[in-house]
Formats: sequence, C-alpha cells, structure tokens
Amino acid sequence: MKSGAHPLRGYLYIAVAALFWGIAATLGRAAFTGRLPGITLSAIDPLILSQSRTTLSLLVLLPILLIRRGASGLKVPGGDLVRFLLIGVLGVAASNYLYYLAIERTNVATAIILQYTAPVWVLLYTVMRGAQRPSMRRSAAVGLAVVGCALAVGFVGSGALKLDIVGVCAALLAAFSFAFYNVGGHSVLARYDRWKVLLWVLASAATFWMFINPPWKIVSAHYTLRQWGFMLIFSLLSVLGPFSCYFAGLQYLEPTRAVVVSCLEPVFSIVIAAIALGELLRPLQTLGIVVVLVAIVLIQWPDTTGREELILEPIE
Repeated sequence: MKSGAHPLRGYLYIAVAALFWGIAATLGRAAFTGRLPGITLSAIDPLILSQSRTTLSLLVLLPILLIRRGASGLKVPGGDLVRFLLIGVLGVAASNYLYYLAIERTNVATAIILQYTAPVWVLLYTVMRGAQRPSMRRSAAVGLAVVGCALAVGFVGSGALKLDIVGVCAALLAAFSFAFYNVGGHSVLARYDRWKVLLWVLASAATFWMFINPPWKIVSAHYTLRQWGFMLIFSLLSVLGPFSCYFAGLQYLEPTRAVVVSCLEPVFSIVIAAIALGELLRPLQTLGIVVVLVAIVLIQWPDTTGREELILEPIE
C-alpha cells in the first residue's frame, strides 16, 4: 500500500460504485414501468441492453484515453491480453447477460439474491488458495451480507421466490462471474492502473458481444434516438462510472472485502426507489439494510491474528 494510503479510500470507491448501480437499477425500473416519458425499456432486447452498456462505455472511454496517453500508452503484453479477455468475457459480459436472463426467467428478487452469493464464492476461493485464513468474523460478515441482501430485496417473507431451472442456473453463474472479476481484477491491478484495466476489459467484452450479436442486427432493431440516448446514459451509470470506481476500490481492498461492500447495491437501489419512485420500504427491507451495514463494518474490522491481507499498491 502507498505510504499514507488507507483502506477507507477503497471502501469509498466501492460504495460509490454501488451507488451508481443503485441509480441505474432505479432508472431501469422507471423505464420498465413506463415512468420515463417516451422510453419503453421493455422494447429493448435484454441482450442488446447488455451489449450496449459495454460497447457505449468503451466508445466513450477509448478516445479520452487515446488523447491523454496515445496509442503507445495503452499497449499491454499479449499474455495479459488473454487475462483481460477472460475477465471481460467470463466476468463482465457474462455477469451482465446472465443477470438479465435470470430476471427474465425468475424475478428481480431471485436473481439479485442468487447473484449476491458471490461473497461466499470469493471467500471460499481465497481460503482454498491460502490467500486468507478462515475466521469466524470473516465468515459471519459474508453470511450477514447474503442474508441482508435477501431481506432488503424482499426475498424473505413475501413469497418472492420463483424457481426456474434455467433462471436459477443463470443467476448462480452470474454470481460466479461476479466473483471471478473480483478476484481476476484484483490480480491484474497489481501491474496496471485501473483505466488501462477497464479499457481492455471493456474492449474484450465488446468484441465478444460483436460475435454474439453483430452490429447489423442492432441496426435492424430500428431503435429511436431517445432509446439510444437512454442506453448511453444507462451505460455510463451502470458500467463506465461504477466499474471505474470498483476497479479503483480493488486496488485498496482484497476481493472478499470489496465484494461484501458491493452488497450496498440493492440497499441503494431500494432507498433511491423509495425516494424517487415513492416505493414502500417495508420493515424487513429496513432490517436487511441494517444487516448489510453490520456485515460491512464487520468485514473491515482488523484481524486479531495480527495478519492482514496483502493489499495492492494503488497505481494512479
């Protein structure tokens, strides 16, 4: 860690990323329910929405970095390009698409709670690799984060459970993808600054989407200028903004802490929807929010063993 740097900066970065995702979720919900004049999100194919989030973010970020650094300043060795490709495709692209598929086949509550089992998988992976020692405090924090999300999204006590084998599998795979880019992103950030990592991850994901859904298919959908404007704003709020903050946070925090703090996303989504859309905040949801906050406090508490995880030196 840099001299004077503190993990608090990492928590703030991840919290801001979660806030971005919460705003994007509320925006998407408003579009789905027809509360945005002239925008009918249900008319936008989920695959195209997933693709446009990544591709439009890349088209915004690439020229900015080219002007600031030049093409030579963005090059990376071939071996690392493979790593970026894996993170972009198996992490970012897969988690986005599988999450939308899970919502389509089940519902939002089921998809969110299954995706936010990601802290469990990150913890199991790091413990199995010997990168962390298993502890009651860490395990309790991960468990509380999952339970808190379940309460916050109304998964408990509301009959929100909707099982569909394809949808459940998609949500679980989304959780694995989320866990994968937490661990994979943390490792590559040891050598590159977050902007270069984000650029190549987005480029990898966008290239993958071009093979799955070629540009001419998007053109043939004949989306209106207003729909394209919505997709641009949505991409900035759901991909470019949050991922730039999230990768910055991963430079200060190890993956388990980062992924637990990311559980603020459904919390922010619920609170913002209550304020902006007038949605009712039920007592169990309030309890879930409190449980998530307790988990975040617990996960950042210093280890009593005297052994703290190795934190990457932030590269700005």
